[in-house]
Amino acid sequence: MLFNSLAFLFGYAPIVIFTYFLIGKKYPGAAISWLGMASLVFYAWWYPPHTLLLLASIGINFMMALAIDRIGHSSANRRRQLFILSLALNLAVLCYFKYAFFFGTAFVSAIGLNTKIAAVALPLGISFFTFTQIAYLSDVYQRKAKETSFSKYLLFVTYFPHLVAGPVIHHKDVMTQFSCPGATRVNQVNVTIGIAMFTIGLFKKVFFADSVATFSDPIFSMAEAGVAVGMSGGWTGALAYTLQLYYDFSGYSDMAIGLSLMLNVRLPFNFNSPYKSRNIIDFWKRWHISLSTFLRDYLYIPLGGNRYGNTRRYINIIITMLLGGLWHGAGWNFILWGAMHGAYLSINHLWRYLVDRFALRLPKVLDIGYWLLTFLGVVFGWVLFRSTSFDSALHMMAAMIGLQGAGSWEIAQQAAAPIKISAALLWIVPLLGLALFAPNSQEIITRLIAKRDYLLESYVDGDVVVWDKVNIGWALALGAIAAVAIIHISRPTTFLYFNF
Repeated sequence: MLFNSLAFLFGYAPIVIFTYFLIGKKYPGAAISWLGMASLVFYAWWYPPHTLLLLASIGINFMMALAIDRIGHSSANRRRQLFILSLALNLAVLCYFKYAFFFGTAFVSAIGLNTKIAAVALPLGISFFTFTQIAYLSDVYQRKAKETSFSKYLLFVTYFPHLVAGPVIHHKDVMTQFSCPGATRVNQVNVTIGIAMFTIGLFKKVFFADSVATFSDPIFSMAEAGVAVGMSGGWTGALAYTLQLYYDFSGYSDMAIGLSLMLNVRLPFNFNSPYKSRNIIDFWKRWHISLSTFLRDYLYIPLGGNRYGNTRRYINIIITMLLGGLWHGAGWNFILWGAMHGAYLSINHLWRYLVDRFALRLPKVLDIGYWLLTFLGVVFGWVLFRSTSFDSALHMMAAMIGLQGAGSWEIAQQAAAPIKISAALLWIVPLLGLALFAPNSQEIITRLIAKRDYLLESYVDGDVVVWDKVNIGWALALGAIAAVAIIHISRPTTFLYFNF
């Protein structure tokens, strides 16, 4: 089921949220169970057999976590062995479904066998629910988390706003909120802000991302087929995808955060205007923040981080980003994308070291150059990320650097109308401007909270803030973008990160 489908908007979501609060008035525990079961239905909507895998993963990890927690300090070695076993089981399942076909095919090709490896259907969201549980097992091992209720653990893993595409969450940050007083009762403020956040995300997905995809998708398909698209076509496709991915994934994250807030649970923000970054280190502090944090806490730091000198630090960065690329998908393009960003980050850290070492004073005017260099590096990286093969990525990059000529203002297609570069620019230029100069969703919502300028305005009745006066401006604005978004839901498209 998709957040941007009419079935979800007018069926699943209102029924689940209304019933959750209805049950929660008298039976908070039953409301938790209801939300967990409803989340399983949300997952099963895609492909019911994979729900059995999800349930098996949840059951085994829950029992492993209980066993790890119950082993005392006197048996530290046994406890560590059990923790390593639990990690190995999770990674084995992930590797089988996500990487067996890729590495199996590469192996038989390397040794010269003419054997076909059967492809394995990839369960939806397997990377996210696996990483979520690995983080939980690590927290249990470090005595930072503990859950003895299976229904609560089930909800923690399957919680439908984040289940299939994140953000990656921590037990201690989310599940404690379900235990707060009033967690299962309607909070007018949270519902109002949640609706606003969800509406913004829906609009970003169905109006911005899906519209600009009509230019990026055919150009990348042509590159895959070996068609020369020229420099104009190469840059149009690359920039269109750069914006499509941002508005698609940040739109999903906004929708997830908004849905969760309606249920009185705050999920972490996942984006903070990444294309405004003036260096690649800052970019990774702003892009897919929950994954970046996970890779830092559970991979980079355990590898040694920056504790053993600069050379070891750069090696750790490259290893972390290589595995981060592989996490996104089984393909050489993802591995090379990870290696590219590992190299970017290492060079950035080396540059900072040299600037500090020699006390260099650099003019502020260079900030524009830093931004441009960072943005172009990210765009070239997205070409690898989007391409279905290394050859098609090279074909696109060749077009971008002029090896296929300047191109033209129209790119002919065999079975469709030609792609007009001028029409693409009418989307690319304003969307890039919004990404670079407009406040992001996080900033908009933060300002709303700071000003208390919600869709509902307040007045004070004694010591109680009462919310009942409609803010006409916000109501009209949200209503307008919601109407535009719903009109554009003719055939719901999947979110790009559902593939990971």
